[in-house]
Amino acid sequence: MTTNLVGYARVSTAEQNPQLQHDALEHVGVIRTFTDYASGSSQDRPAWQECLEFLQPGNVLVVWKLDRVGRSTADLARIVTELGQRGIQFKSLTESFLDTTTADGRLIFHIFSALAEHERSRMLERTRAGLEAARKRGRVGGRPSTMTAAKINAARTMHAEKTPIVEIAQALGVGRMSVSRALAKERTSKSD
Repeated sequence: MTTNLVGYARVSTAEQNPQLQHDALEHVGVIRTFTDYASGSSQDRPAWQECLEFLQPGNVLVVWKLDRVGRSTADLARIVTELGQRGIQFKSLTESFLDTTTADGRLIFHIFSALAEHERSRMLERTRAGLEAARKRGRVGGRPSTMTAAKINAARTMHAEKTPIVEIAQALGVGRMSVSRALAKERTSKSD
C-alpha cells in the first residue's frame, strides 16, 4: 500500500490566487494538486471530482483548510467517512486536529462525526416540530397544486366522457399524476 499525498485547493473566484494553498501543499510533499475556482456551495467543482477519481487506497488527501472541502460539519464528516471507507486518509494543514493518519486525529474525527450526526438529528427534530406546528395551524407543506378548481371540474367532465388520463393532462397542461391524484381525491371525498 503506497502513501502518496494528494492535494486539493479551492478559491472562490478566478480572480483569487490559490498560490498560498499550493505552496503549503507543496511544502508537505504533495505529489499532485487539484484546484477549483468555485464557491464552496457550488456543485460544479470539476477538479474535486477529478481528485476523487484520482485518489487510491493508501493515499492521503491533504487540504490547506477544512472549508476548502466541505460546506458544513455534516458535509465534511460525510466526505472524510467516504474517503476512509475507500482506504484514503485525510489531513488538514491549518487544523492539525484533523489528521486521520494519526490515532489522535482519528479520535478527534470520530468526535467530530458524532457532533455532525447530532447536528443533523437536531435539525430534523426542529424541522418535524415546525411542520407539526404548521399543520396544527391548518397549513399544509409542499408546492401549491397545479390543479385549480376549474381544472378539476374540467378533468371530472372529461373523465366522465371516458377521455384517457394522458389526454386530460395534455389538455389541461398538467402532469398525468396531478390529474390522477385530483380524481382519486374526488372519489375519496364522495365515498366519505
